[in-house]
Amino acid sequence: MDKTAAILITIFVGELGVHRFMAGKIGTGILWLLTGGCFGIGWIVDVVNVCRGTFTKADGTPWVN
Repeated sequence: MDKTAAILITIFVGELGVHRFMAGKIGTGILWLLTGGCFGIGWIVDVVNVCRGTFTKADGTPWVN
């Protein structure tokens, strides 16, 4: 996925866990959906990780190219 698109998805709908569903992390995607991104803290951590390029898919490969 393009880094710009990944950052925008994570910022705007990341609190609903959309980026986690797209990365194949269904369990934490549901957790993010029910808790608002783990009360905002997990969402902020994910935004930073996506911006740094260290956010990974469920199989361990990088989500951002």
